[in-house]
Amino acid sequence: MAFMTGIIAAISASFSWTIACFLWRSQTKYFSPTQINLIKTSLATLIFLPIIFSIDWLSDLKEIAVLFLSGVIGISLGDTFYIEALHRLGTRRTLTIEAFSPVIASLIGSLIIGDTLSNTALLGAFVVSFSLVLIANERLRKFDGFSPDYLLNQQGYIYAFLSVFCAVIAAIISRLVLKSSDLSPLQSTEIRLIGALTILVPIVRVDSLSFIKEVSIQSKSKLVLATLLGTNIGIFLQQVVFKTLPIGIGWTLLSISPVISLFFAKFEGDNINNISILSAFLALLGVVIVLL
Repeated sequence: MAFMTGIIAAISASFSWTIACFLWRSQTKYFSPTQINLIKTSLATLIFLPIIFSIDWLSDLKEIAVLFLSGVIGISLGDTFYIEALHRLGTRRTLTIEAFSPVIASLIGSLIIGDTLSNTALLGAFVVSFSLVLIANERLRKFDGFSPDYLLNQQGYIYAFLSVFCAVIAAIISRLVLKSSDLSPLQSTEIRLIGALTILVPIVRVDSLSFIKEVSIQSKSKLVLATLLGTNIGIFLQQVVFKTLPIGIGWTLLSISPVISLFFAKFEGDNINNISILSAFLALLGVVIVLL
C-alpha cells in the first residue's frame, strides 16, 4: 500500500511541478529567477505556517536540524546552481545534464543509505535518463539561440552537475529523517522551506521586491497558484515519495516532468515530432521497467 502511495505521489508531483513551471516561466518577464525563488519559498512557508504548531521542536531537534540542512542544500543552493546553469548554458543543455539525475540518485542512494535496487530498476532509471537526453537534445537543435562561446562556458556544466548533486543529496537526507522519525511529510516540508529561507533572504535583498506592488493582479495570482502547485503541493508529495519509496525509484518517477511537458507543448508553439513521441514512449517504458 505504501509503495503504491509513493508511485501515485511521484507522478502527481511531476504533473504539479510541470504546470507550476509553465506559470513561473510566464513571470520571468517581471521577476528574476532568484526573486521568484524567494517569493515562492516565502509564500509556501506562510501557507504551511500553521504546521509549525504540530512540531515538537525540542524532542525532534536533531531531525529538524537535518531537515533544515536538506532545505538549504536542495532548495537554496540547488536552485541557485540550477539558475546559474540556465544562465550560462541555456535550458536545453542544463536539462541534458539534469537527465542523468535518476541514475545518479540510484547509485548514491544505494551507496549511502543502502537503498538496494534490482538490476531491473537500475535499467529502468537508465532508460528514463536516456529518454530525457533525447528530449533535451531535440529542443536544443530547434531552439538554441546562444553563441558558441557562451555555451562552451565550462563553469555552466559545473553548476548543472552541482544542481543535480545538491538535489539528490537533499532527497537522501530527507529520506533518512522520514524513515527514522515520526515527522510527517507535511511537517518535513515546512521545516525544509524554513531552512531554505535562512539562506535565500540574505542572498536576495528583500527591498529588491518592492516593485511587486506594481505587478498586475493576474501576475500575482499566477505566482500564488504556481507556488501552491509547485512548492506546497509539489514538495509535500516529494516528501511522501521519499518516505515510501527507495530513492532511486522515487527520483526516477519524479524526473518525468520533461515528458509530461510534451503534452503542453502546443501552448508554447512547440511542435511534437517523431523523436518527441519516441522519447515519451521510452520514458514510459523506463518507468514500467522500474516498477516491475
